[in-house]
Amino acid sequence: MNNDSTGRIIAGVREWIAHAPPGARVPSSRALMAEYGASPVTVQKAMRALASLGLIESRPGVGTFVRSVRTTRPADYGWQTAVLGSPHARIAALSSTQRTVAPDAIALHSGYPARDLLPERLVRAAIARAARTDAAMTRSPATGLPDLQAWFATDLAALAPVGVTPPTARDVLILPGSQSGLSSIFRALVGPGHPLVIESPTYWGAILAAAQAGVVLVPIPSGPDGPDPDDLERAFAQSGARAVYAQPTFSNPTGAQWSTERGVAVLEVVRRHAAFLIEDDWAHDLAIDTDARPIAAHDDDGHVIYLRSLTKSVSPSLRVAALVARGPARDRIIADRAAESMYVSALLQSAALDVVTQPGWRGHLRGLRDQLRSRRDLMIDSLREHAPGAHVERPPLGGLNLWVRLPDGIDVERFVRDCESRGVIVAPGTEWFPAEPSGPHLRLNYSGPDPERFPEAARVIGAVLDEHA
Repeated sequence: MNNDSTGRIIAGVREWIAHAPPGARVPSSRALMAEYGASPVTVQKAMRALASLGLIESRPGVGTFVRSVRTTRPADYGWQTAVLGSPHARIAALSSTQRTVAPDAIALHSGYPARDLLPERLVRAAIARAARTDAAMTRSPATGLPDLQAWFATDLAALAPVGVTPPTARDVLILPGSQSGLSSIFRALVGPGHPLVIESPTYWGAILAAAQAGVVLVPIPSGPDGPDPDDLERAFAQSGARAVYAQPTFSNPTGAQWSTERGVAVLEVVRRHAAFLIEDDWAHDLAIDTDARPIAAHDDDGHVIYLRSLTKSVSPSLRVAALVARGPARDRIIADRAAESMYVSALLQSAALDVVTQPGWRGHLRGLRDQLRSRRDLMIDSLREHAPGAHVERPPLGGLNLWVRLPDGIDVERFVRDCESRGVIVAPGTEWFPAEPSGPHLRLNYSGPDPERFPEAARVIGAVLDEHA
């Protein structure tokens, strides 16, 4: 299928619809094929895209028509304002990374890898096998399937230095994705009205979870090498916080990875203040130029609360993650989880365990590393050539994203809208700051679909930059 032809048909029919009355019959597929010199498959793809946007509707056996808009009395939801009262935190309902966009757009905004980067064959076979077992009809233990708990514990223990007591399966709690784990940790270990130290910039979902839990955020700057331990020391001393949330491995959005020395230094600060380090290892399996080095591997006295997800590396449909915690902190988190979700589907857990214990899993990760490197480098090279004003301080060593600094004075929200009007969807960097942004940024996902269109996207970004400058 030709993306250019599809885009021309969509644009042309949209312009025609703008001047047509509701209910008007759309030109036939044969007429569109003749007008645009396109194949039937290309015309059908364009029609499906227009239907998904709610612009046209098909009536079988009759034809395709401009969708009519019902003119009924608007619903009045004002009564809910008085009932609900003021929210304790004003939060966007949906992140820009979760938006659904037109199929012909170049999507650089998502937080997930494209389907062709996932182990689809392994996942489908694992789900089929799990469906034939008792896991399809039974509930799992509240803390997770013992074999999956053991796998997560063993994988982390393999990275522990000599002399450090590694975690056991009992220390592992299986979760339906790491996002729900963040919410439980913030509620159970920090609590509403209490301070939490957090990197800036950082994962927007952590900011959201903290706001929903009523936690007071204490931001500290974090660059390509992570936060300065002295800044963390001061933040603990001044705020009285007893926890810090961080992403030491391939941070979202910046891609930063802490050195082992930086991680140990941060852990020492945490220990001195009798605090917790909430380590989000979301990109553990998304290494490119170096391997993951979780700080949790250096901890054996319960200071690190460790989160690791399989969602990005296995499949978005297998939302399975693990939380490693020791001591009373573990018990408090388990109590919170019991109130929220009780247990995770045994079917999903069995399928996830099947995937990561197959011989093909390690081979998939090796191939994924090469593919991520190729896409990352193509996006960086495309920006350097076509959008030199979009600055990448340091290529990320892993993860899925580029953190792009725009020139001072750029209105990021307007910049994003102008890119979208030309078919390139990017995520504004404002969502990743727990306080005021330190400058105008974009986050670009280089693991999305159609990497061959990265140069085209970079040309659009460069052109919009020139106009804004």
